[in-house]
Amino acid sequence: MTDHRKPSRYNQQFFRQWGGPGPLFFGLVAVIIVLVGLWLAFTKTIPFTSPGYEVQATFRNAVNIAIKSPVRIAGVNVGKVTDLEQKGDNTIVTFTVDDEGRPIREDATAQIRPRLFLEGNWFVDLSPGTPESKEMPDNGMIPLSRTATSVQVGDLLATLQTPERANLQRLLESLGTGLNAKPTAEEDLTFEPFVQGLSGGEALNLAYRYGETASRGTAIVNAAYLGRKPDDLGNLLRGLTRVTGAVNERGDDLQGFVTNFATFTGALAAESENLGLTIQRLGPTLATARRSLTSLNASLPALRGFAIAATPGLNELPRTIRVTRPFLRQLQQLLTEPELAGLAKVIQQSTPPAARSAAATEKLLPQLRNFGLCLADTLTPTGDQVIEDGAFGNGQPASREFLYSVVSAAGSTNALDGNGSYARLQGGGGPVTVKMSDPAEKGKVELEDLYGRMESAPLGTSPLAPGQPPIVSDQLCGEQELPDLNGPMAGPGAPSPTAYP
Repeated sequence: MTDHRKPSRYNQQFFRQWGGPGPLFFGLVAVIIVLVGLWLAFTKTIPFTSPGYEVQATFRNAVNIAIKSPVRIAGVNVGKVTDLEQKGDNTIVTFTVDDEGRPIREDATAQIRPRLFLEGNWFVDLSPGTPESKEMPDNGMIPLSRTATSVQVGDLLATLQTPERANLQRLLESLGTGLNAKPTAEEDLTFEPFVQGLSGGEALNLAYRYGETASRGTAIVNAAYLGRKPDDLGNLLRGLTRVTGAVNERGDDLQGFVTNFATFTGALAAESENLGLTIQRLGPTLATARRSLTSLNASLPALRGFAIAATPGLNELPRTIRVTRPFLRQLQQLLTEPELAGLAKVIQQSTPPAARSAAATEKLLPQLRNFGLCLADTLTPTGDQVIEDGAFGNGQPASREFLYSVVSAAGSTNALDGNGSYARLQGGGGPVTVKMSDPAEKGKVELEDLYGRMESAPLGTSPLAPGQPPIVSDQLCGEQELPDLNGPMAGPGAPSPTAYP
């Protein structure tokens, strides 16, 4: 077996020929390691690796920014500049954004700001955008319209040359004169009474006294500008952006609008006298209109209810029109000259009898009313009484007993034979002889006694005969006193007929 811990014969021969690594080899390795370490120390990147998420921004002036300059969001470092590319008069700055700074939205903005007041150490101040926008893709571009560069002190000093400084001095002197000079009497006429006679500085000092109240009101207004929800102000600014963008795109139309508005205001100026009279009379008109609108507002609920109630009828109106269309066609033919003339003749002939009938009906109606009152107030209550006749009563109202007798009479005469209808009567008879007077009217025939036979002697008479309830001849039936069917006239009285002998 071969011992792998010892070099083979071939390896021993190779090392004897090469002689092993010398000092030059180790020195070269050390130099390479030092160069790689310096590269990593200064670049702080590992070669052949991706720098991560990057964003590009176009600046009009980016001369002070440099590669490796920091990128900050709200003062926190989230990346660094990796590349600068000149493109015409603009500069494209490429920078990375760490995961802590993401997401970067498509409406993000960037500005180059100095870290120190007196130049030097510039950085990219990045605003990530609003949550409503989409996330910007890798290597996305922030356009020139959403980038800015801070003004440099050198540019400011270069702007203030000798002529500008002289103008600034004159401005300050004029401002001092304006603040210290007293106004003339003519100028005081254009001022408010409480600042008349005061210099500009004194008027400003007087205005400062109301600064606290004004600042408080301004703070309330500024708080109101923020809206009720967190994104109200952003939505307002985005809406203003869309409006101004639309105005910018429709510049020609806006110019025409301004021209037309100038023509309109010129026409108003030409009619200023009439316009003034109109405005003077506007006050009474508005007062009258307010009362009218108040009344209209009070009537709107009822009008709304009427509209709701009328809606089904309006929905049925087209169908009603279709249904009544044949009737209207017939009515149209009826209103023609031949038909209408004949109808007029018939109406002319029937009008006098109709008038006489109306006059007679006018006399008949009170009689019908009296007849109805007689039925309701006299006859019906009388018929509803129950005759109390002891064991011979049936407990039914008198009106029903009358109907019972009518039915019995009808039942006794409903048979027919060859000679027609006839009443079937059964002769009476019995062991008891009875006697009664002839009921013929007195004074016309001689009274005679009538005799007969019955099974038993009569017990009494109910009601008493002859007799009738009291009647007032000059009083209406409905106003007569109700007869009492169970009164003194009801009986029972003496039997008629009576047993004989």
